[in-house]
Amino acid sequence: MLRRPFLALCCTWPMLAGAGTRMPAVSPGRANTLIYPRHQGEDDPHLEYVLALLQLALLRSGKAYALRSSDQRMVQTRAIREIELGTGSVDIVWTMTNRLREAQLLPVRIPLDRGLLGWRVALVGAAQPQLLRQARTLADLRTLSAGQMRDWPDTAILQDNGLRVETSSNYEGLFQQLAIGRIDYFPRSVIEAGQELASHAHLPLAIDAYLVMRYPAAMYFFVSKQRPQLARDLETGLEKALADGSFQQLFLQHFGKVVQHLNLGQRRVLELRNAGLPPETPLHRKELWFNPSHF
Repeated sequence: MLRRPFLALCCTWPMLAGAGTRMPAVSPGRANTLIYPRHQGEDDPHLEYVLALLQLALLRSGKAYALRSSDQRMVQTRAIREIELGTGSVDIVWTMTNRLREAQLLPVRIPLDRGLLGWRVALVGAAQPQLLRQARTLADLRTLSAGQMRDWPDTAILQDNGLRVETSSNYEGLFQQLAIGRIDYFPRSVIEAGQELASHAHLPLAIDAYLVMRYPAAMYFFVSKQRPQLARDLETGLEKALADGSFQQLFLQHFGKVVQHLNLGQRRVLELRNAGLPPETPLHRKELWFNPSHF
């Protein structure tokens, strides 16, 4: 399943080399191995981009690291717990931040997705493409049921805003529930929606064309509190990639057409609060965040 993302990573290196940067030689015997979690999703929309960005950050850090996936698939809460306990089964995870996660693990406070996880469009049943056409306020959504994973921070955000949420511990099962009408809509980030729709083409699903929900959110790399040097290396690499433009180039390469296709500027925007956003979130650094008017 991971063959395509790693082929994509290989295709990224010529772009980086063209920017005048050489990838440091890594000896397998000397490199630190970083294990990242294998996710439940059959076609994880984040994987290709985040692995490419992780490789870029490690390259820019100048340190020798080798990457591999965990032996077992795991949901976010398990991956976080494994890192917190120091079991050695996983070393790094990327997930949306909240206060609890920043208490458990060490965050690298540079939003990998430029905040796009907080821009949400809805998957709906193909038989109800007009479901959200008249929705203009949160009150209009409160008669409907949204689907989310039980351990996602988004679940608490939606509930805190008074929305009805049906939860599951099975990611793939949420698409099935939407297809048979057990849930009314499935809010997904603009990063995820198109690819998830394509990877579930066998189900009668569609993307709502009228609404976007927006709340401040950031997806970070998280590592063990016992590995501050790893966190510093990642931060150094990401800051250098921001400074030389390769971070933005990679972001546009993966998400430019996706964002344009969803016509975010033409949709009604519903603003949601995110009470769980830690106060240390670097909202003041405008260069870190997606802005459709500057896209």
